[in-house]
Amino acid sequence: MSTRRISRRTLGTAAETFVAAHLEAQGYHIRARNWRCPFGEIDLIAEGDGWLLFIEVRARRNDRFGRPEESLSPRKRQRLQQAALAYLGQLEGPEPSWRVDLAAVSLDSRGRPVEVSFVENVLE
Repeated sequence: MSTRRISRRTLGTAAETFVAAHLEAQGYHIRARNWRCPFGEIDLIAEGDGWLLFIEVRARRNDRFGRPEESLSPRKRQRLQQAALAYLGQLEGPEPSWRVDLAAVSLDSRGRPVEVSFVENVLE
């Protein structure tokens, strides 16, 4: 199958699955995938090491249009923060330690995830 025929949604789902498996292997628990609210969607919500992580997954086949971590606009950061606060607002008990991270996934020429790196606390 040509790489041009693979939909962005399919690539995104593969990248999210790859990141979730990576986090689980590191001992994190995935609480939600593709959590939606009026402010938008959070790709993954994970907990571990005393943190509740809201993770935006970005994937690229190459750097022709920039690295994945460069694709997070100020508006998207704001919407991620609003969505994280909406999620936190529905929790019982004290607010946990939390942050919004970006998972930058590198894809091979066939669109398969091969590597992930994390940028912690992209709201700062």
